[in-house]
Amino acid sequence: LVSLLLIGIAAWGIGFGLISSFRVVGVAIAVGIFLFLIALVGLIGAVKHHQVLLFFYMIILLLVFIVQFSVSCACLALNKEQQSQLLEVGWNNTNSARTDIERNLNCCGFRVFDPNETCSSDCFRSHQCQPCAPIIEEYSGMVLRFVGGIGLFFSFTEILGVWLTYRYRNQKDPRANPSAFL
Repeated sequence: LVSLLLIGIAAWGIGFGLISSFRVVGVAIAVGIFLFLIALVGLIGAVKHHQVLLFFYMIILLLVFIVQFSVSCACLALNKEQQSQLLEVGWNNTNSARTDIERNLNCCGFRVFDPNETCSSDCFRSHQCQPCAPIIEEYSGMVLRFVGGIGLFFSFTEILGVWLTYRYRNQKDPRANPSAFL
């Protein structure tokens, strides 16, 4: 479900022109496809009662849990100063995201508006633009808390999946011949 959601959100962002960066969309789609394949491995392992597939599913799900839990905790632990520094680094290192932000939020520049620089915002023609940092910082705290909370929720469902896989893996296959050596 999460994998299909990631793929859908990436397609929606491109479809409405909110995101033009191929890297961002490519990473979201790649992560979605990876999670879908992992879920498929778990499903096939559970249906076939295949011990090796269930073992790999359990290990990969545990690794995904560790990464997702770490990222979620980091999102929730950032203070305003750290968020500001992170946003400034991101602003200075990406041109495509910068133009998307300027176009969608109708702002120019990060901390100060410089009329001599180029900007893809509509307000640039009238030279009445505000800097983007206050607008982005207003949304970033809310988005980080939301992403961190959703990530924590799904990380705990993943650890539940690891525990259930471990329990199911150690059960005898009900379709197996009871006199056969397992």
